[in-house]
Amino acid sequence: MSAVPETVVYSADLVFPVTSPRIQDGAVAVRNGRILHVGDRRWVRETLAARGAAFTEEHWEGVLAPGLVNAHTHLQYTRMAEVAAARTYRGFDDWGDAFDAAYERDGHDWAAAAAEGAAQSLAAGVTAAADVVTDREALGALHAAGMHGIAYWEVYGASNADWDAAARESVREQIRSIPTPPGAGVSPHAPYSLEVQPLLELPDIVREEGLRLHIHLAEAHMEREFDGIDGYVGAGPGGHGEWPELAADSFRALRSHGIGVSSTQFVDHLGVLGPDCHIAHGVYVSAADRALLRARGTSVALCPRSNEVIGLDMPPVAAYLREGNPIAVGTDSLSSSPSLDLLADVAALYRVARAQGYRGDDLHQRLFAAATLGGAAALGLNVGKHRVGQLGVGAVADLACFAVDARNPDAALAELVEDGAGRARRTIVGGATRFDAR
Repeated sequence: MSAVPETVVYSADLVFPVTSPRIQDGAVAVRNGRILHVGDRRWVRETLAARGAAFTEEHWEGVLAPGLVNAHTHLQYTRMAEVAAARTYRGFDDWGDAFDAAYERDGHDWAAAAAEGAAQSLAAGVTAAADVVTDREALGALHAAGMHGIAYWEVYGASNADWDAAARESVREQIRSIPTPPGAGVSPHAPYSLEVQPLLELPDIVREEGLRLHIHLAEAHMEREFDGIDGYVGAGPGGHGEWPELAADSFRALRSHGIGVSSTQFVDHLGVLGPDCHIAHGVYVSAADRALLRARGTSVALCPRSNEVIGLDMPPVAAYLREGNPIAVGTDSLSSSPSLDLLADVAALYRVARAQGYRGDDLHQRLFAAATLGGAAALGLNVGKHRVGQLGVGAVADLACFAVDARNPDAALAELVEDGAGRARRTIVGGATRFDAR
C-alpha cells in the first residue's frame, strides 16, 4: 500500500494570492507539488483535519506570495557583470561594443555562469524565467535548477543568404535538445540583427513545434517610428504604407532607404507577433505600436534598469498601464543590469510610472501582478495544468516569502513594490524548497 502524500501548510501573516483578495493570517496547503487549499489559516487547518488529512505546518513572518516570474533574462551572462558595472553607456551601440569584447574573451564556462544566475534568481524569490540562451552549454540552466519557465534558443545574425534548409533544421535540432521540463522556445534576436527570411520563417518553425516566441523589440533608438525622406513615413494611421512593396531584405535596409516604419510594425508584417509571443523592452513604441501589441495579444517584458545602464529611454509604463497592454517584468542579464533581483525592477517601474504621470491607486497591485501573473501570461503559463504566478487551487506550488511588515495589507504591498529588493527569505518551486535564508 502506497504512502499518503504529505501535505504541508505554509502560513504567513499575510498571503497575496494575486488572483484573489489578500488574506491576513492566511495559509496555502500544498500536496504533490500543487496547491490544495488557499485561505484563512484556521479554515485551511480545519478543512484538512475534517478530511482526516495529516499535515505539517510551517509559519512564515511577513508576506507569502507566488514565486516571481522573470520575463526576460540571459542567465549565461551572469559572469559578465563587469560590462554593466563599468559605466552608464551612451546607447545600444556603445554598450554593444563593451558586451562583444567581454563575450569574445576566452575561458567562458556558460553552464556554470547560467547555474550561478539561476541560484541568484531563486535567492530573489524568482521561480520561473524566460531565459534567452545563445550557447548550447547554457541550455539546461532552468532544468538543472528545478525552475519553471522557458529556455529560448536565440537565433542571431542570420541573413537571407544564410537561411537555407540546413539552417532551418539546425534550429529544430537545437530546440528539440533543450532539457525539459520546463519549456522550450525560440528567440529571434531582434529585427535589426536578422534579415527578412529568418524573421519570416522562424515563427512558422516555432508554431509547428507548438512552442513559444520571444524577441527583443523596440529596444534600440533606431527602432522608433519617424517621418522618413523621399515621401515615405511609418505605416501607422495616416501613413502612406508603401514600405511593404519595397520587399526590402531587412529592417536596416528600410532605414537606409529613409523608411521610418517602426520595428513593431515591421515584425508584425512578417507574422512574428501573436499571443504565443512576448517582446522584451518595448521602449520605442508609439500609440499605434501599443495598440498593435494589444490587438495581437502580445505581452511586453519591461526591463527599466537594463535600459538605464545601456543609456536608453524609459519605457512608456504609464501609457501601457492606462491603455491596457499586458505587461511583465524582466531583469535582463548581469551584463546590463545591477542584479537579478526582479523586485528592484518593479521598484524602478513604480518610480517611472509616477514620473510619467500615472496617479492610479492600483499601481502597487498592477506592478506586483506584472511580476507574477503577468510574467506567467507572457510565457503562456498563466492557465492550465502547469500554471504559475498565482496562488490558486490546482496551480503549481511556486511560492516565495518576503520579509515585509505585514500588519497593514496596503502598506505591505506598497513596501514590497517600492522597496522589495533583497527581502526574499524562502523560495519554493513545485513544492520543493530551492532557497532558504532563515
